[in-house]
Amino acid sequence: MTTATSDQQPTLDTLTSIYDGRATGQYGLTLINQRAHAVQSAYHARAQGLPASLVVAALLHDIGHMVHDLGDHPAALGTDDQHENIGADWLKRYFGPGVTEPIRLHVAAKRYLCTVEPDYFEKLSDDSIESLSLQGGRMTEKEVAAFMQEPYREGAVALRRIDELAKDPNGPMPQFGEFAPEILQTAVLGVAP
Repeated sequence: MTTATSDQQPTLDTLTSIYDGRATGQYGLTLINQRAHAVQSAYHARAQGLPASLVVAALLHDIGHMVHDLGDHPAALGTDDQHENIGADWLKRYFGPGVTEPIRLHVAAKRYLCTVEPDYFEKLSDDSIESLSLQGGRMTEKEVAAFMQEPYREGAVALRRIDELAKDPNGPMPQFGEFAPEILQTAVLGVAP
């Protein structure tokens, strides 16, 4: 296990505090909370042998829901909380683009997959369906072409596929801290908060 340096410890402590304090409410329309969704996502990324940056992106991909003040379920009020952008921007203080860009693109990846894979929509959970129309629905041809030019699109698509796997109340429930090695490995040192 990696030992945290004094520069890395605030990153780990801050993230742990957020997930211990703000991620315990119900996650949208699912039967799990945000913390369970996060650790299941990271578990699946690690089990698939994805790089540490994508394990961390999977763990933190919904942090935008926890660092805004729009409430626990803004989609029910017809609001797209833009959590992908909020989260990616917030995380830039701690991580580079290998973590933040798949997070920023994971909603676009959902829209992309619903457009290019006819059966992907059927795999979506109720909360993913609810938010899809608020997020723009299926992509236009122009949007697909633009998404295909994104350098982190493959990571975003992998993250999006994991997202749907990680909503299982009977699924794996590792502790948030079990992903400290990947967090510490990918944290960018010397970045001011």
